[in-house]
Amino acid sequence: MAETLRIRCKNNKKTKNIPLGSTLLDVYHAFNLNLPYGPCSAKVNNKIEGLGFPLYHNKDVEFLNITTASGMRTYARTLLFILCKAAKDLYPDVKIKARAMVSRGLYISALRDGKNIHKDDVARIKERMQEIIDADLPFYRHEIPTDEAIKMFEERGDISKVRLLESYGKLYTTYQELDGMPDYFYGSLLPSTGQIHLFDLVKFSEGLLLRIPNRKFPDSLEDMVDEPKLLNIFQERFRLQDTFGVSTVGDFNLACKMGHAVDLINIAEALQEKKIAAIADEITKRGNVKVILIAGPSSSGKTTFGKRLSVQLLANGLYPYPISLDNYYAPRDRVPKDENGELDLESLYALDLKFFNKQVNQLLNGEEIELPKYNFNPEGHQPSGKKLKMTDNMILVMEGIHGLNPNLMPQVPAENTFKIFISALTTILLDDHNFIPPSDNRLLRRILRDSKYRNCPAKDTIQRWPSVLAGEDKWIFPFQENADAMFNSALMFELAIIKDKILPILDKVTERDPEYSEVVRLKKFLLYFNSVSDKEIPPTSLLREFMGGSSFEY
Repeated sequence: MAETLRIRCKNNKKTKNIPLGSTLLDVYHAFNLNLPYGPCSAKVNNKIEGLGFPLYHNKDVEFLNITTASGMRTYARTLLFILCKAAKDLYPDVKIKARAMVSRGLYISALRDGKNIHKDDVARIKERMQEIIDADLPFYRHEIPTDEAIKMFEERGDISKVRLLESYGKLYTTYQELDGMPDYFYGSLLPSTGQIHLFDLVKFSEGLLLRIPNRKFPDSLEDMVDEPKLLNIFQERFRLQDTFGVSTVGDFNLACKMGHAVDLINIAEALQEKKIAAIADEITKRGNVKVILIAGPSSSGKTTFGKRLSVQLLANGLYPYPISLDNYYAPRDRVPKDENGELDLESLYALDLKFFNKQVNQLLNGEEIELPKYNFNPEGHQPSGKKLKMTDNMILVMEGIHGLNPNLMPQVPAENTFKIFISALTTILLDDHNFIPPSDNRLLRRILRDSKYRNCPAKDTIQRWPSVLAGEDKWIFPFQENADAMFNSALMFELAIIKDKILPILDKVTERDPEYSEVVRLKKFLLYFNSVSDKEIPPTSLLREFMGGSSFEY
């Protein structure tokens, strides 16, 4: 009799004896599951694995489809591999770089002889991708000594993977193969190309946009959203990194090994200070700005940015006065509820808009007001005892997630406001085919800050993160293009700096915690970075807001 093992399936809460060595896909069929849009991956003892993963011990298994964040990542990762394969089949000299998520798709640069590919090339690649999908070709997973993997990718001219693997220090490397083409992705893939049911590929700006299904409605593609200002910020950083020759983690690790870590820190900090000074100069030049509104998603560094901007405004002869929108929360009984019946504190209408606008108008009319404060009590904002009256050259600096929403201050003339969108737009790639989502960068910042300043464990921060992202999608990102200026708070070196600080925090999340799978994913890409000391990070750095040591008071 064949040896078996016991599998507990969380999808239907049943347990079965399964033959030893069965793959996750075998297990899925053995349980007669019928997930809509099929399984993409699975949690095995709360760790994400691909469906080809073999089982040799008793496990808890939960299958994930495209409507989950992990399942969508697997789908998009598979689609990208198919694109790389199709492009290489048609144009062996093509250089593909997966840059960032923009306009609700994956923005990709594609160069031939150093030039951007044409619209006709894109149509041919899309057609070839569909042929590969229709052929339902399998993906194969291989594990070989790292020196052999380095030699293989070196022979193929894939220097970004060579540098990443050379600096990683692992004895063995796992890579994937599609129809004879090897590649490396730091997450799972679908079992075969035929499981891709929907995609599109279009010419987009200087490159391509790989369009993916909508997570909530997978039979439809994500709507393309026009985001020219956001794309410009990304492209500006891409061009700088390409010029410096530090566009991937492998490049970064090599530069640090050669003794250039401090140079990279100084350059990155200088570029941010230069950008902040330019924004301050633009505000001063306009001459009629009375209110600066700073908005952005969680852990973007809004507070430190506001303080550094204020320093530059003071240098220009203006008197900035900070006001936090968080102090204008309405009483709890007036805060709207979300679809789960919980208080929706991310909503614009969680603020006491009537009172806020009254105070803003009073200030702009030269009247004195008493500023409110908010201590998370049921009664909402309370008097603070602080009085304020605008003087000559005073400019209000307001920071809060709703700063770009046109319904925040509808009565204040647009010419009297200056709106700034700030986010940590991570642009350094693991390698040419693996990018780091900005939301991961922000999550790591928040985990570090929550642990250090709020005594909040990583698992709690991770557990709340999906609701934070949902609030941002609803209340922040739709208005980002309203900004007069955009600022990228991500620093090229920051993940190498916070790595050693955050790994012990992440290690406190155990295999029994549902958040363990996310911890494994975060740790996996953090470990690619060679550690860098924080002693050269200036006290005014935005990164200090999260790891401590800032010269600013918060």
